[in-house]
Amino acid sequence: MIEERLKNLNIILPPAPVPAANYVPFVVTNKLIFISGQIPLIDGEMIQGKVGKDTEVETAVKAARACGLAIIAQLKEATNSKLDSISRIVKLGGFVNCVDTFTQQPEIINGASDLMVEVFGEKGKHSRFAVGTNSLPRGVVVEIEAIAEIQ
Repeated sequence: MIEERLKNLNIILPPAPVPAANYVPFVVTNKLIFISGQIPLIDGEMIQGKVGKDTEVETAVKAARACGLAIIAQLKEATNSKLDSISRIVKLGGFVNCVDTFTQQPEIINGASDLMVEVFGEKGKHSRFAVGTNSLPRGVVVEIEAIAEIQ
């Protein structure tokens, strides 16, 4: 059903990104999948910048959605291509590279949150944090991690 929903939404998942350092992209333990922080890649290009300085909110929202697509790609890997075994997206944690006075982090991370609900329906509703930071790896505009539950 999830694969069908992706098709109906015209969503093509990117390949699951490989780690850039000494960590694994996900850990499955008991009924939980912990997805390492995903950075925004659109057409193979990292979306870099600092919101409030050189990056618009709309660009950052698109970057957050790209992180969400990478999260779903990692979930697909973690479940051996059985996305229907996801019983719930439990939590997203979102970091926004922004100036000190910027306060719209929740609106930006909604790019990923909205995607989870689009794809997983009620199972996609999750707890979350959305915080601002002065820097992120490789200068990306957002990084998002996730926890999901499997049946």
